[in-house]
Amino acid sequence: MTSRARAGQEPQDPVGAAADAERIFALEEENRQLKEAITSHAVVDQAIGMVVGLARVTPDEAWQVLVEVSQHTNIKLRCLAETLVNWGGTGVLPPEVTAVLEDALDRHGPTRVPAPSGEGAS
Repeated sequence: MTSRARAGQEPQDPVGAAADAERIFALEEENRQLKEAITSHAVVDQAIGMVVGLARVTPDEAWQVLVEVSQHTNIKLRCLAETLVNWGGTGVLPPEVTAVLEDALDRHGPTRVPAPSGEGAS
C-alpha cells in the first residue's frame, strides 16, 4: 500500500498522469516561446528606434526598412535587429547588411529634415 492510499487518496490514473505531463510540457513550451517573443520584441523595438533616430523616418517606415532588409538578406528579423543594436555599440555592420540597409533607406528616405536650432523662426 502506498503512502497516498494510506492517506485516503486514490492512486493516480496512469492515463491521467500522462495527460497531465503532456499538458505541463505544452505549457512550459508556451511559456518559453512567450519569453522569447518578449525578448525579440524588445530588440526589434530598439532597432526600430535606431532607424528612426539615424534615418529620420517614422516608426512605420523604420519597420518597413527592417522587413525589407530582413527579406533581401535572408536574415530573420530578430537576428537583424540584434545585429543593428550591436552595431550601435560596436560600429561594425556586415557589408551585405549595410548595402541593403542603405538601399532601403534611400527608398524610404527621411520624411522630414529638421531645421537646425534657431533657424526657421521668425
